[in-house]
Amino acid sequence: MPRVACLVGMHESAGKRIPAGSRPGNKWLASMFVEAANSAARCKDTYLAAQFARIASRRGHGRAAVAVAHSMLVSAYWMLERDEPYQDLGPDWLTKRNDEEHARRLVAQLERLGHTVVLDPVA
Repeated sequence: MPRVACLVGMHESAGKRIPAGSRPGNKWLASMFVEAANSAARCKDTYLAAQFARIASRRGHGRAAVAVAHSMLVSAYWMLERDEPYQDLGPDWLTKRNDEEHARRLVAQLERLGHTVVLDPVA
């Protein structure tokens, strides 16, 4: 009888869910990408370092390293698929991308606090 690889299990108690185990895959490749992610986190003014810092502040160092490693794997796949070199997005890519949405959220937050907001665009 063939062995079936089990997917991620969950331990649940009192409404808390805790992941048990990891998904099957090449553990050597995964550890190489996590090591590269830790190295990328120490670089200055890069998208991956900013992503690492953002996630690590909320979820911790280990999960941030795995998340950045996943981003690197996805980037490598698309670079090979499209035959393009890597282009770093920059550390402030997310803030530049969502300026209008961010302003709308801040206005809504101030209005919920009871303030009237009038926005005058800078020339």
